[in-house]
Amino acid sequence: MAIEIVTIPCLADNYAFLLNDSETGVTALVDAPEETPILKVLAERGWSLDMVLLTHHHFDHVDGLGGILTEHRATVVGAKADAHRLPPLDIALSEGDELQIGDAAATVIDVSGHTVGHIAFHIPQAQAVFTADSLMALGCGRLFEGDAAIAWESLQKLMALPKDTIVYSGHEYTMANGRFALTIEPGNPDLVTRVKKIEQARRQGQPTVPSSLSEELATNPFLRGHMTEVQESVGLKGADAGAVFARVRQAKDTF
Repeated sequence: MAIEIVTIPCLADNYAFLLNDSETGVTALVDAPEETPILKVLAERGWSLDMVLLTHHHFDHVDGLGGILTEHRATVVGAKADAHRLPPLDIALSEGDELQIGDAAATVIDVSGHTVGHIAFHIPQAQAVFTADSLMALGCGRLFEGDAAIAWESLQKLMALPKDTIVYSGHEYTMANGRFALTIEPGNPDLVTRVKKIEQARRQGQPTVPSSLSEELATNPFLRGHMTEVQESVGLKGADAGAVFARVRQAKDTF
């Protein structure tokens, strides 16, 4: 099975993703921040869009949908729990439900926290998870609706995925996230090396998304509340990892 995934920069710092199953020709879009760049890639590749997968209701993930649907008669998929705030859905899904994208199965994961009803899509055959604003490169989304306990539960679900999973998150926030991460774990050599690579990539105009789950587990302070250095950095040595996560999130909010 060959699934090609194309990362599309949108707006100031958003990403959308196109998935194409070469065996069946089925093409899916994850999130629709802006119509023009997405339609441009579809036209360049000669792909017809079959479905749009929405992760959550924020405008910078859905506002391009109307223009896209005028060009492509795609099925719109989103969270049942968030259907009242999303554009009209053709398919409403809950955690554990599966969606076929060509020959590949995408499993829905409830990753509430940034918003309540936020979902991620895990596609094992592509070694990919689309997390939008839940787990991000070197970060996690600000908790606008859910609390820290809900967000930590969501992150634990993502942390349990196979370590070689590639994380497709929704924004180019990685350099700012890296600067914050270094205040939490300045002695983490993997983090220091990663931040240097990120700085180089951004100087060259290259995206830092996607990232690997193994990278996130080794460097993302929001996933590392079990580490003594992280606990000590936020004054919670020996505390539960969930409590440490809450303190790290609080520190990032005022960084």
